[in-house]
Amino acid sequence: MQQLSTRHLLGIKNLNQEDIQLIFETADSFKEVLNRPIKKVPSLRDITIANVFFENSTRTKLSFELAEKRLSADVVNFASGSSSVKKGETLIDTVNNILAMKVDMVVMRHSSPGAPHFLSRHIRANIVNAGDGTHEHPTQALLDAFSIREKLGEVAGKKVAIIGDILHSRVALSNIFCLQKLGAEVMVCGPATLLPKYIRDLGVQVEQEVFKALQWCDVANVLRIQLERQQIKYFPSLREYSLYYGVNKKLLNRLDKEIVIMHPGPINRGVELNSDVADSDHSIILQQVENGVAIRMAVLYLLAGLK
Repeated sequence: MQQLSTRHLLGIKNLNQEDIQLIFETADSFKEVLNRPIKKVPSLRDITIANVFFENSTRTKLSFELAEKRLSADVVNFASGSSSVKKGETLIDTVNNILAMKVDMVVMRHSSPGAPHFLSRHIRANIVNAGDGTHEHPTQALLDAFSIREKLGEVAGKKVAIIGDILHSRVALSNIFCLQKLGAEVMVCGPATLLPKYIRDLGVQVEQEVFKALQWCDVANVLRIQLERQQIKYFPSLREYSLYYGVNKKLLNRLDKEIVIMHPGPINRGVELNSDVADSDHSIILQQVENGVAIRMAVLYLLAGLK
């Protein structure tokens, strides 16, 4: 078996192009497994994985848990809201207590950027970053690029517009890194207040008119407004945001080509994306969800081989 160049998945920035291709090829095999009548393999039968989530999550947590169970791993779920973290226990103490129970791998989501990186320097288990603050969300970027590859044949040479709240999005940063490593062109689009000042330094194009971004791209990855991470108001109202940056069928009908619509979820319907687009033939949102399980199976399987 080929191996990843790193024993943790902390971010796309830490992967090379060969790592990404290996994850995709492994995910191809696991996607075949997921379409069988018996959707389970014994690949991680002797591995115990702890899902340690310090932030709320539905899709990502369920996707990881399903991936782990499809691989026959033993699974331990940890939620900080009902744990000793509420009593003042530190991150390292919390995880060390979990590891004392002979856990081999930790899938972690944390509100602080860099938390998985910090943890990886202090514990022996493999770490998978399931989202760290506004920093990275590597498995989401991998499943997004995998879905583009599945839909359009390849990622190289494709034009991808990331539209929405770039400033507060960990999905945006991981997607930019992943798409560029695979040879795609990337544009970001959103209100000036929701675009980071450093964004041009990442080698992306910047556009503030959503129609121009849609006309340019082959794929539009529409992001949710991260209201829970906004300490101040970055735009007058959701209604005004929807008016200027919401993607609807009327906009798509004005284009002189067909484009692919993506969204990492959850969708704020009627804000960044209308239902007539989210549920249309342009959309591959449900395929993204399906591919998320295969990608996470691939990541866990490959990391387990590096113990």
